[in-house]
Amino acid sequence: MEAAGTALQYLVLIFVFLIGLALLVAAVFFVIDRTQTSDAIRRNYPVIGRFRHIFSELGEFFRQYFFAMDREELPFNRAQRDWVSRAAGGKGNTVAFGSTRNIAVAGTPIFANAAFPPLDSQAAKTEPMMIGPFARTPFMAQSIFNISGMSYGAISKPAVRALSKGAAKAGIWMNTGEGGVSPYHLEGGCDIVFQIGTAKYGVRNAQGGLDDDKLREVASHESIRMFEIKLAQGAKPGKGGILPGAKVTSEIAGIRGIQVGEDSLSPNRHAEARNFGELLDMVAHVREVTGKPVGIKTVVGELGPFEELFALINERGQESAPDFITIDGGEGGTGAAPMPLIDLVGMPIREALPLIARLRSKHGLQERIRLIASGKLVNPGDIAWAMAAGADFVTSARGFMFSLGCIQALKCNKNTCPTGITTHDPRFQQGLVVTDKVDKVAHYAKGIIKELETIAHSVGVAEPREIRRRHVRIVQPEGTSVPMDVLFPDGAA
Repeated sequence: MEAAGTALQYLVLIFVFLIGLALLVAAVFFVIDRTQTSDAIRRNYPVIGRFRHIFSELGEFFRQYFFAMDREELPFNRAQRDWVSRAAGGKGNTVAFGSTRNIAVAGTPIFANAAFPPLDSQAAKTEPMMIGPFARTPFMAQSIFNISGMSYGAISKPAVRALSKGAAKAGIWMNTGEGGVSPYHLEGGCDIVFQIGTAKYGVRNAQGGLDDDKLREVASHESIRMFEIKLAQGAKPGKGGILPGAKVTSEIAGIRGIQVGEDSLSPNRHAEARNFGELLDMVAHVREVTGKPVGIKTVVGELGPFEELFALINERGQESAPDFITIDGGEGGTGAAPMPLIDLVGMPIREALPLIARLRSKHGLQERIRLIASGKLVNPGDIAWAMAAGADFVTSARGFMFSLGCIQALKCNKNTCPTGITTHDPRFQQGLVVTDKVDKVAHYAKGIIKELETIAHSVGVAEPREIRRRHVRIVQPEGTSVPMDVLFPDGAA
């Protein structure tokens, strides 16, 4: 009994001590909050006012798991992310009881099923497509669906390794993003598109211009199949790339040719391309030096500039054309960009792609210039819509991030990504196990293609590149749908 009484006394003393400590901490915070001048809520409501900030921080996570419906979240809703997760896991993607999608929403694509679709035995696999017939080494691209640009630096070493090896396993290409090519891109053995950003990381000279010797060195890697000159990306048209200094390690600085620990800000355009004539000269120069296909990546703001570009190509001759044009929608993603650019600048891909495809056909360039669509296209229906709109290929970055385990924590710019994808903190990177994610990347890519083929057969064609605008109806504001070829007439698409 005496021992029990002593233990109880100790517990009481500990409890009193903890209460006293809590009161002391509260008193300290009370003084701090009352005397600080930057936050009116904390100044007027010391200590208690701090909970507002805590709840605001936690709100985005609670909404994701408890309050948002399957189709409500932005930038990607739970239904989209769950589809990718199931596909990446190699699981069946059948669902029960009916669609949770509100198909009355304006802009929703509805695929017109055929009265007599082809039998399964009549289905055909998509044939490889040539890009760059005037290059010394054209590229026979195997897959419709590929990995969009994500720089080593913006994403982590294990993420790059998993994507590279997964791409090789699935037979798809991987775009390096503007950060240059790293050993981790090359080790997987996949086909690679080397992106030349405005800072020309990896192929720059001391003045920031193109270094032909470095271009040749990069092109000497057999797995580097094409070069993409980035003019703009969807999340920040008119603004160069942004890599926070916290992500600039010594290795990344060496690959890019920049200073360790300093913010890496790319120019907002290529200094040597002040007009379309100079841009075509730049395309021709890179193609001549490397011997490989060269294209451009941009965002559509209006159609006039593309009219000018296509007219100039026909004036100079079709061999002067970029071998491909990647159209990124204004809703495209990034790790870091000013909110006004993310929210308000650039046409969305749903408007831009069919308009540019129509212009390409008008100028007779549909067989010369391949169109690659990018911008929030992560599910099979998105890819099928892009095929109908006129794309030859589709690339996705965030879809493949989801296959790696991204939970849309919205921490890409802070080096604190909890899944290890967009951070260089070893603590978080250790959670991304490359051997596991390789299979998930490959499963996701193959899952997209499999269900894309299912949609193609449903509308009555043998393979996805035969999907046309007449196979898609677009829901209008009043709730009825209109054939896509009525909204965007184009005999070639």
